[in-house]
Amino acid sequence: MKNIFFLFFLSAFCAAPAFSQSETSPAGAAATIQPTIMAIPFVAQGQSIRAGFEKNELVRIAITKVKEGFDNRGVNTIDFRAKLKQVNNNEVLTDEQKSSLKDEVINLSGADIYVEVEANKKTSKTGNSVSVIMSAFDAVSGESLANKVATSPKFHTDNFEKLVEKAVESEIENLLNTIQAKFDDIRKNGRTMTLQVGVSADADFDMDMETPDGNLLADAVENWVADHAYKGYYHVQGSTENKIVFDIVKIPLKDDRGRNFRVSKFAALFRNYIKDSGLQASRTIQGNNVVITLIEPNK
Repeated sequence: MKNIFFLFFLSAFCAAPAFSQSETSPAGAAATIQPTIMAIPFVAQGQSIRAGFEKNELVRIAITKVKEGFDNRGVNTIDFRAKLKQVNNNEVLTDEQKSSLKDEVINLSGADIYVEVEANKKTSKTGNSVSVIMSAFDAVSGESLANKVATSPKFHTDNFEKLVEKAVESEIENLLNTIQAKFDDIRKNGRTMTLQVGVSADADFDMDMETPDGNLLADAVENWVADHAYKGYYHVQGSTENKIVFDIVKIPLKDDRGRNFRVSKFAALFRNYIKDSGLQASRTIQGNNVVITLIEPNK
């Protein structure tokens, strides 16, 4: 068994390029990476995102106005209603499905950022108004990017569509500016994921096993992460004889071909090193959280 690990760590630490994220064109000009944004309804945990959209007219209006606000400012957007129709038969969108909002967003869109939209009417003798809550999140990591609460002036009117428009327009510029600043930071410093690498309960080895270079298995795993994290940025939360936990591992926004660099790709690359050595491994990915379990062959 240890011979298999020796082979793994001798091959895993052979020269391998770290991830890069080019921000210049071949001619050397700075390349602008713009986020693609989708506005979606806010729904409480356990509620259907379909119902949250189809059964709330005010929310539908607010989502439309938020999308229009981005469109008018030249932002690339994805239409939530269109995506909902495209995946009409997807089980994620059935009323019976109680998956998390994050899972639903991942299945619904290829957006870089999603904006949860919540709208509420306020009626009074002095006039009616609408408040719109807009919360932006990175679609890959789930990191919060911006939060704005917009409230329309009071008017003696039942035209709530117009009130929603006034509320959204009062804060959409500030929301977009904050999103862009956060997105620029992600471009520069990478997205954040978490990684846990451990051994299965029935394995006859652990993370304290010594590797050929004298390091412990946990140290060797950390070295691999250090070599492959974006700009080498990571943080170890803790390490035991059974597992090592990284609460921060940075990954690039885009790969060298300009495609979104997904958490699953980082996990696949790590897992490939293990598979090439003859080991087996299982992985679980939920949002930006990755758990990899090392398993002895034939177990």
